[in-house]
Amino acid sequence: MEENGRLPIKMLNDRVLVQLEGAEGDRRSSGGILIPATAQVGKRLTWAKVVAIGPNVRSMQLDDRVLFNAQDRYEVEVGGTDYIMLRERDIHAVAAERLDDSPTGLYL
Repeated sequence: MEENGRLPIKMLNDRVLVQLEGAEGDRRSSGGILIPATAQVGKRLTWAKVVAIGPNVRSMQLDDRVLFNAQDRYEVEVGGTDYIMLRERDIHAVAAERLDDSPTGLYL
C-alpha cells in the first residue's frame, strides 16, 4: 500500500483508463455559440486523456488524447476522481506529438 493510503492500480489486457478533458456539460462551437449539455447531438465522439493502459495495448501511450464514443463507456471513481474504462478496440483515433512522423496522420 502507498503512503497516502491508496492502492496502486494495474490495468489488465487491452483496457485503457481515460479522463475527460474538461466538463461534460455545456460546450462552445467554433463560432462561440454556447451549446447546452441538454442539446441532442447524434453519435458525438468525445476526446479524453489516457491515464493508464494494460499490457496488451499497442496503439497508444500515457498522456495521448483519444477519441471514443461516449455511449460505449464504463465509468469508475478512483480516489474521488471520475475515470472512464475502455477497451482498445473502442477507441477510434489517437492524437499525440509522437505521431507527427506518420504518413497517414491527420492534424486535429
